[in-house]
Parts: sequence; C-alpha cells; structure tokens
Amino acid sequence: MSVTDFLAEELNALKEAGLYRPLKELQSPQKPRSVINGREVINLSSNNYLGLADDPRLKQAMVEATQKWGAGSGAVRTIIGTMTIHNDLERKLAEFKHTEAAVVFQSGFTCNSGVIPVLVSDGDAIISDELNHASIIDGCRLTKAVIHRYKHSDMTDLARVLKETDGQYRRRLIITDGVFSMDGDIAPLPQIVALAEAHGCMTYVDDAHSSGVLGSNGQGSVHHFGLNGRVTVQVGTLSKAVGVLGGYVAGPKALIELLWHKGRPFLFSTSHPPGVAAACIRSIEIMESEPQLIARLWENTRYFKAKLEALGFNTGKSETPITPVIAGDEVKAMKLSDRLLEEGVFAQGIAFPTVQKGKARVRTIVTAAHTKEDLDEAVRAFEKVGKELGLI
Repeated sequence: MSVTDFLAEELNALKEAGLYRPLKELQSPQKPRSVINGREVINLSSNNYLGLADDPRLKQAMVEATQKWGAGSGAVRTIIGTMTIHNDLERKLAEFKHTEAAVVFQSGFTCNSGVIPVLVSDGDAIISDELNHASIIDGCRLTKAVIHRYKHSDMTDLARVLKETDGQYRRRLIITDGVFSMDGDIAPLPQIVALAEAHGCMTYVDDAHSSGVLGSNGQGSVHHFGLNGRVTVQVGTLSKAVGVLGGYVAGPKALIELLWHKGRPFLFSTSHPPGVAAACIRSIEIMESEPQLIARLWENTRYFKAKLEALGFNTGKSETPITPVIAGDEVKAMKLSDRLLEEGVFAQGIAFPTVQKGKARVRTIVTAAHTKEDLDEAVRAFEKVGKELGLI
C-alpha cells in the first residue's frame, strides 16, 4: 500500500465513523460572539475565560514591547534569547503562584514534556490519574520511570497504589490535573497532598484550566485549597485565562535552574517574542487588580449550568466553567455540534480518543465576557436541538 493510499484509508475511517472534522476558520478576534466561516455565532468553545485575549490593554502592552524589543527574540534562552522582559514575566509568575521561582516554556504541552523527564527516570515511579491530559501522558512516556495509574480522583485507589509501591522505587511522583479539561471537575488536592506527604512522594499539578479560574485572583487550584508551599511543581498555561501564549513551571528555585540545563523544549526552542511576554505580564496585573472578572466568570458559569441542567441535559460532574453536554454516542455528539452551529452556537463536539467511547459530548466553556443575552440565546438553541436529537 502506498503512503497516499494509507493516508486516504485513515481519513476515510474517520469519515465513516462520523468523526472527521474540518478545521473551522475564526475570522474575528476571540470574542463571545465570533465570526466563524463567514457567520457570527455565540462562541462556547474558547479557553479565553476572562475575555483578555482581545483586551486593548494587552494589545497595547504587546505593541509597546514589540517597538522596544523587536518582533522576535532571535535565539534560545540559554544562548542570547533571555531578554529582560522574559525575566520580568518569570518573577511575576513566581510571585503570583507563591513559589521560589518560575520559568516559561513555549506552551503548556511542552512544560509537561520537558519537566516530567527531569523529575523521574529509571528506578522511579509516576503515579498518574487515569484521566490526566494528553500532554501529561506524553510527558510520562518520555521518561524511563514505571507508570502506575489510579482511578480518576479516587483517593482509596491512590492510597492502594501508594501502599503497594512503598519502598519499591527511588522516587515517586504523583501527578494530576488541577481541573480536568473534558469533565470540568476539580482534583481533590488536599487528600492527594496529604497522601503524598504520608508516603514521601513529590506532587505535580497541571493548572492549565485552573489558572485565572480558581483561587484568589485566579492563582490556581493549589491556592484555592490553601496548599501553597506543599506542592512540589505547578505547571500552567498562558494561553487560556491569561489570554496570550505559552506555559510556565513554578516551584523550587533549584528545579527551575535544573530545567535551564535539562528541560529539552526550553533548551532547544527560541524564546517567546517580547510582545508575548509583555502581554502576559499585563494580563496577570489585571487579574490581580480586577477580581470582578473572575466573579463574573463564575456568575455566568452558575447561570448557564443551571439552565442546561433544568432542561434535563447530562452535564456530568462539572464544577467549573467547563460544562460538557454528554450525548454518549459519537455520531450524535457530532450531530449536536453541527446542528448547534446551524442555530448560531459554536460548541465543539468531542469524541474518542479524546474522551472514552460512549462518553462523547459537546464541551461548552462560558467566559466572563458573555452576557446573559448570549447565554439565554445559546440555551434556546440547546433546547431546540436537544429535543430534536432526543437528548432531553
């Protein structure tokens, strides 16, 4: 079979399963009402939790830094790509996350692929929640450590794994998302940290969907639970609530310095454009000074979630602005997404392998920038299409 035939066969399999999805083109800024493929629709699929991606203050910070420092950095961080603005951002992040130090990577995904192999290797063990993000899974696979999985957020099962692995490895690392990206539930961090301390394990929390959402001023899940200083590593993203681009690692200064020397994505990727760093700093300053943004995010979350649940939709165990509308059947979930778009609402369908078979859904995310009118209109579309498809 030729390469062309192989590729065509793979694509046809996706199409026959009803899972092939052409890329949608966003033809406007990332807003609550966005233009997609030539039409304005209510946008319920953006990670722009606080509406900062199009905030004029971030754009101005980016323009000013670009004029001062240039469009690009021109080098990797370890040669001559560490500008003053990069160090300013990392100091700001460390302060924001209540850690000794922080370092910025090119994305949240590359944080996990760069950090986990530095923490554990041959003779060590990773103990991972079974529903952790794909970037965590890939980061674990890059190590030589033995990987153990515990049932999702099941502390009895985590305790079992810890007991069974006591004394078997040099180091053990418990790793979890702070907020799980498909179901919107929050990890039971107090219990995880207590078990880790009792069994002498390191802890690692990926706060991609927690930064800017949980904790005072959006400081994340660790702060939300009052666990500052008790979690070994916090990883997060600068591309969701922060509204710009990149990922960060916050933790002990010794870890950050070690990552300068051993974190492969950090070592072998050009640093962020200075405008990106400046916009991230401005975003964090806004989060610190305008708590009403996060309050509005949560007000909208509660409002929309209650409306969907009142109609009888299955929203799973969501506790955050991520609210899945679970259809179960993969084809039905994609049909739900397509019909919602026809009714003027963009909510992306998600199926296997991103979620387990039989748990396909449309994932919705409300933001602080949505109005009640936006959400009411979206609910009317969900009601109409949900009844058509027999979901309610």
